[in-house]
Amino acid sequence: MLPKQFRLRKTKEIERTVKCGRSIFFKNLGIKYLANNLLISRFAIIVGLKVSKKATVRNKIKRQIREIVRLGLSKIKSGFDVVILTKPSIVNKTYKEIEGEIYEVLEKASLLR
Repeated sequence: MLPKQFRLRKTKEIERTVKCGRSIFFKNLGIKYLANNLLISRFAIIVGLKVSKKATVRNKIKRQIREIVRLGLSKIKSGFDVVILTKPSIVNKTYKEIEGEIYEVLEKASLLR
């Protein structure tokens, strides 16, 4: 579980990041990110109904992404709000494939140390 301090919890903050942030998208997912002037980076994960109609499938994807982010917090730069957006093609991917793509997207956005 991703600790509370590293989560974007307020709808207003998520909407601001999505609206004003820079974006990078790959095949299965993308990110929107915005500087937050804090000492930590905060994350939100969005897995919409277009990905799967089944809540269990969407929740599994969210849990996997949360765990990838939690384990990689030491590698990620501080001071950013990051919203991770998924595409329907992510349903067929394994944990390792999702992990590789997340780190690839973060690297391209220069959010890795």
